[in-house]
Amino acid sequence: MRVFVQGVGVLGPGLVGWEASRTVLAGTQAYRPAAVSVPASDLLPPAERRRAGTSVKLALAVGREALTHAGRAASEMPTVFTSSGGDGDTLHRICESLATAEREVSPTRFHNSVHNAPAGYWSIAVKAMAPSTSLCAYDASFAAGLLEAAAQVTADGVEVALIAYDMPYPEPLHAVRPIPEAFGVALVLAPRAGAGALACLDIALNHATAGAPSRMDDAALEALRAGVPAARSLPLLAALARGGAGEVVLDYLAGSSLRVNMSPCA
Repeated sequence: MRVFVQGVGVLGPGLVGWEASRTVLAGTQAYRPAAVSVPASDLLPPAERRRAGTSVKLALAVGREALTHAGRAASEMPTVFTSSGGDGDTLHRICESLATAEREVSPTRFHNSVHNAPAGYWSIAVKAMAPSTSLCAYDASFAAGLLEAAAQVTADGVEVALIAYDMPYPEPLHAVRPIPEAFGVALVLAPRAGAGALACLDIALNHATAGAPSRMDDAALEALRAGVPAARSLPLLAALARGGAGEVVLDYLAGSSLRVNMSPCA
């Protein structure tokens, strides 16, 4: 499948926005990890802004950046949302409620707990009427989202926004599912190169010869890649930041991988 990258959004520890992160990802500036600050979205009406969890805010932040970078109207863009576990904090609070004698679950927490909650908030925030898909594939969630988005671009001939996000779980869930940091990434993918396209991606699913996944040269960025499912996107982001041609292997489900060959659009 061949797609073109029209816009990028990223938010993670020490990576605050695509433009500010490009030199770090390209390896020309030192990476300095820092705490992630996820802003409340001014796209949402006040009532929804109060109800939205951090994972929703993270997804909206990177999605908005990618669409702005691409110069596209968010309301008209089909979307693919992908996360390895959704809103862990909300799930933790629901489990706490269920462990009490009353076992009363807040309706707000319940509707925030469903896996497509960010897609719902996105539709409210940008008045989106286009189709949206929400999926999960555990540690392979970014690759699964990229595969789904590329398939839609190829089959339907339309631009699609891929939005991937993950958040740490509170204890005791963190002990059995340790995600160390918050990380979000968004890509606007197109069937043809438009003005300002960053790269052409040829994406293939490999089974028999999966190969080792691409890794980051910087030890701290590699730890982030290995520790946060959404950050498995880092080698692809690094290739986009460097420009030119190259190959990236993204780990997928057991015994398979995604092989991404990148080339300039010119």
